Amino acid sequence: QVQLVESGGGLVQAGDSLRLSCAASGRTLTRYAMGWFRQAPGKEREFVAAISRTDGRKYYADSVKGRFTISRDNAKNMVDLQMNSLKPEDTAIYYCAARWTGELGVRLIEYDYWGQGTQVTVSS
Repeated sequence: QVQLVESGGGLVQAGDSLRLSCAASGRTLTRYAMGWFRQAPGKEREFVAAISRTDGRKYYADSVKGRFTISRDNAKNMVDLQMNSLKPEDTAIYYCAARWTGELGVRLIEYDYWGQGTQVTVSS
């Protein structure tokens, strides 16, 4: 089993940047494909970005493509989400997730482990 802890959220203004981090413990992340999701108030949790286990393939939601970058450091057992040009509509709780089988999943059900989330608030 793997435990995930997100950090790096906060309150920023539109146009600013934030870097979220997801630290894993319990197992090495090299065995897992990783993803970031978010949930805004009153809305369902939605896919943001995913990264494959070892070959560096990445996939993004259209709403964040070109602004967000997902990366992983398997030596540090961490996955990051660099968020640039933030918009008020990016305001949400951001969750890190790990999946044991498959790659680059976009659906919640495809992921086996979840963090508790970190709040990102973007003011206009």
